[in-house]
Parts: sequence; structure tokens; C-alpha cells
Amino acid sequence: MSLLLHAIDRLRQVTRGTPWEGRLYLVGGVVRDELLGRPLPPDVDIVTEEDALALAHWLHAQGTADHLPVTYPRFGTAMVHIEGVPFEIVTARRESYSADSRKPVQVQPATLREDAFRRDFTVNALMRNLHTGELLDLTGMGLNDLRAGLLRTPVDPTVTFTEDPLRAMRAVRFAAQLDFDIEPKTYEAICRTAHRLRVISMERIRDEFTKILQASHAVKGLRLLRETGLLEHFAPELAAMHGVEQNQYHLYDVWEHTLKVLEALPSNASLVLRLAALLHDVGKPATRTVDERGVHFYGHQNIGAQMAEELLRRLRYSNDVIQAVVKLVRLHMRPGEYDYTWSDAAVRRLIRDAGDLLSELLTLVRADIAASNPAYPKADIDALEQRIRTLTARENVQQLDSPLSGHEIMQLLNIPPGKQVGECKAFLLNEVIEGRLAPDDKEGAKRLLQERFR
Repeated sequence: MSLLLHAIDRLRQVTRGTPWEGRLYLVGGVVRDELLGRPLPPDVDIVTEEDALALAHWLHAQGTADHLPVTYPRFGTAMVHIEGVPFEIVTARRESYSADSRKPVQVQPATLREDAFRRDFTVNALMRNLHTGELLDLTGMGLNDLRAGLLRTPVDPTVTFTEDPLRAMRAVRFAAQLDFDIEPKTYEAICRTAHRLRVISMERIRDEFTKILQASHAVKGLRLLRETGLLEHFAPELAAMHGVEQNQYHLYDVWEHTLKVLEALPSNASLVLRLAALLHDVGKPATRTVDERGVHFYGHQNIGAQMAEELLRRLRYSNDVIQAVVKLVRLHMRPGEYDYTWSDAAVRRLIRDAGDLLSELLTLVRADIAASNPAYPKADIDALEQRIRTLTARENVQQLDSPLSGHEIMQLLNIPPGKQVGECKAFLLNEVIEGRLAPDDKEGAKRLLQERFR
């Protein structure tokens, strides 16, 4: 039995013979995914017509909850962990909203049926009695939509997405995760209300966008984001790639090529690699030129790196993620230029410049090549990897350094601390990388410095 099912069973057992027996219902993802035969989500939602906060405090008093409940009295919700599994316990409610926020301004206790109709999609409104196992489809549409693979709102979709615009992002996310289609009226309402994303924080948008990008059908989700107009409202740089025609080395426009690169990534690709694939050509629309020789995108990797940083900062990604993605975008053209004429020094520079991201960089370039026009010759990445293995087997490329320290350079040349010391070290490191100076050859380093700087 999984940890989640074990925690659910513990809640079931501890509430038997109490006023809560038969009054607690599993709802949302845990019910939906069980019926679909999918892996269960990492958390559990419970709805009840009783007092959710009282139940949460009772669970803590009984020693069932791992900690004091985190409660939100205004919304009638409480969060507890049981055996490490998060449980959100909610008093059935109905809500009303203002035009400038996704948070309800008025929350009132309600029946289970009313609660089902205030939820985002019919397939997420299905409930299962914790104790009897009875399945409730109180909207009357959830089971049919689940079988048909459809996402539909329980009420007028324009109302749903106007009240909480984040639900439009969630519709796309579920489509990408479950490979569901969005019911036509629901889809049309997303398009009509896409501008409402302006009232949603970038952090919330980022979280949904990340889940879309990590979904098993991420490309489907990205297509939906662009086609519904949602993408334009938080990442116009990405939307701008659509329709930008490329040169003969490509079969698709910049947007479609980008989606093909994403499809070519391994299924276990990291978030950093997925973001880098999505953004590797984001600089192309801004750098596109045409002359008698055709279409060009000179320097698009450097412009793209700047644009990627701006976009990821706007979406509040962590500095670690931003720095890694920006480096991959900036470097993604380098391995693609590899041929047999590269010197060992050129390979060393690539290894050093990529650092810990070398494996991700080569994976990105493989995907980029796979999404390009196969009629034209491409870099032999297998041969490049063999060169890398050969070099790193005989030397620690990442730790190559100047044989002389800054202090030794200052003593040798009788110069003070400053820019010239750095220039000397960079010169010596370059000689090491080029293979003209051994990393431990201090005497040779001194001779080179004296020849060059005296």
C-alpha cells in the first residue's frame, strides 16, 4: 500500500464511530486519478458538510495529525499532514468574487452539491465517501466527461474563468497532464477571458506554467496556451516566435521548431532543460534578417540569453534555475558547430564553459538537431562526446588553472594588485588550455610572463 493510501486509511479508521463517520468525502485529483488508473497525486482533498476546522484540531488532539493544523477560518479550510501526506480539509461552501481578485470575497457554508458546482471542472468535482466508498457525481457530468476525456466547467465557463482566471491555466495544465480535450464552450470562454490573467500573481502563473512544461503532453499544453491567447499575457516573447519563418536548415517556423525540440527531449528531462529548450531560440524574432543569401539570425543566442533572463525573472524563477537556463541558451550553438578540425583546446573550452551543465547542453543540442532539416549535414555529437571522454580521462579540465597565483605574479613582475594581475592569470590559463604550458610548470609560466609583460 502506498504512503498516500495508508494515510487515507488511517483517517478512515480514526474517524469510525465518530460524528464524522460517513460525512467525509475524498474529492478532486485523488478520486479522478483513481478512476483513471493513474498514479495518485501527492496530496488529498477532503470535503465535508461538517466543521472542517474542528475536525483538523480533533485529528491533532488524537495524535493523528503530524502537527497543529494550519487553518483559514474565512474559507473554512484547514491543512494537516497525516503520516507525512498533506490533507486539505474543507467545509463545503459557496463563494462570490470581486472583479480585481481571484480570491473569494464572500464564503458561506453550503451543501455538497453546491460545493461540487463551485469547483473548477466536472472531473474534479467527483466525490467518494471515505467510509462507504460511495461515488458521487453531483454535477451529473463528471463521470461522462471523465470517460470522454473532456474538461468542462460545472457552471457557465465565462463565469468560472472571470471569477478565477487561474482556472484557465489549470485547464491547460490538466489537458497536458491527462491528455484531455477542453470542451468547446469551455475553450471559447478561456479565449474570451484570457486578459483576466492580469489579476493573477506571476508566482501563481509560474507554478501552473511549470506543471504544464513538466507534463507528459507538454507540447499540447504549450499549443493551447498560445492558441487561447493566455501565453501572450505572461510570455509575449514566446508567442512572438509563432510564424517567424526560418532558413533552409529548418523545416518549421521558430515556434513549431521549438515544440519539436521539446518533443525530442528525454521524458525525464529536468525543468532547467525543458526551459532551455523552450527558450533556446527566443532571440530569433528580434535578430531575423534577410539578404541575398537568405534568412539569418546573427547572435540570436546572446540576445536570447538576455531575453530568457528577463522572462524567467518576471516569472519569479529561482536564481539557480535562471542562471542555468541562461547559460544553456547562450551556449546552445557551440556544440552544433563541432567538426573534426576542432583542437583539443576548443573542446577544453567547451567543457569549462558548460561546467556542470555539459550533459544538459549536449542533450539540448541533440534535440535541436533532431528538430532541424535532415537534408543538411549536422554536427557529429557522438564524436564530440568521445573527444570529451578522451580528454577528461587524462586530465581534470574543470580544474585547469594558471601555474602561478596572483601573489606570485605580483612578486615576479613587481606590480600591485589590480587588473594586470588578472590579465596575466588569464594569459597563463589560456596557454594551459591550448596545451602549450603544463598546469604545474611554474618556471615555464615565469618565462612566458617575462617575455610577454616585460
